[in-house]
Amino acid sequence: MFFVALTLLFGWCVASPLWLGKGLQEPNFTTIASLMMFTPSLAALVILLLEGRGRAFLRETGLWPINRPRRFLASLPLAIAVPVLLVAQAPVVGTWLGVFPGDLQNFALLHFVAGTKGPALYLIDQAVLIAVAGLANALLAIGEEVGWRGWLWPRLLRFGKSVAILVSGVVWGLWHAPLILLGYNYPLAPVWGVFAMCGVCVVLGAFLGWIRTFSDSVWPAALAHGVFNASVGLTSLFMTVGASIDSTEASIMGWSGWVAPAVVIGFVYFLTARRRRA
Repeated sequence: MFFVALTLLFGWCVASPLWLGKGLQEPNFTTIASLMMFTPSLAALVILLLEGRGRAFLRETGLWPINRPRRFLASLPLAIAVPVLLVAQAPVVGTWLGVFPGDLQNFALLHFVAGTKGPALYLIDQAVLIAVAGLANALLAIGEEVGWRGWLWPRLLRFGKSVAILVSGVVWGLWHAPLILLGYNYPLAPVWGVFAMCGVCVVLGAFLGWIRTFSDSVWPAALAHGVFNASVGLTSLFMTVGASIDSTEASIMGWSGWVAPAVVIGFVYFLTARRRRA
């Protein structure tokens, strides 16, 4: 698919200064990574321009208009809550599976960082910060979501939801390779990290694709993407003090974090299949 090839090419081109320079230590890393987030949108725009349909960019990618305002509004709280739940469940499942050094009885680290404020108030503050940061992050995440969920997702749905989830997730994960191979997100295993990134992108992408279809807009997907990026740091609150993790195994970024979401996705498919038969 031309869109996929173009997006991967643009991603590597934008990230090339990191490979030619100091990698993750490059002073302009944040700027380069932020610009890279807009390459999927650029690929979609280029294709529409080549087809002579540049004026259809907003409509074709779900940016505008808002066709289903009620569903759009209903999807916004889900875009905030579900990504946080995805992040929060991973340490619990990972601890149960023995790959995450969880302290789920004393929560010593949570009590330590909360200080005199107490865990309850601290978590409320964190929820507010995640919501605000998620809105800010959405301004960057929209650069990706216009391409992934705005352009690619609807075109893959003709082959079925399973194909759309798997293909869009794997492509999205591979698109991260220029950063992952430098040690981003998976410093202990960059090569395996590319495969792990594909996994987390499939899991998160399943929800982002659903909310894109439900709302008929790409904006809720961008918000959910932004909230996810803002909430990943919550994982540390569940850890034993002084412990470390292998992110290919633990947290939502590793395989143990995908177990519960996979069960939920499978259950939803089972119910959907039963309704169709009925």
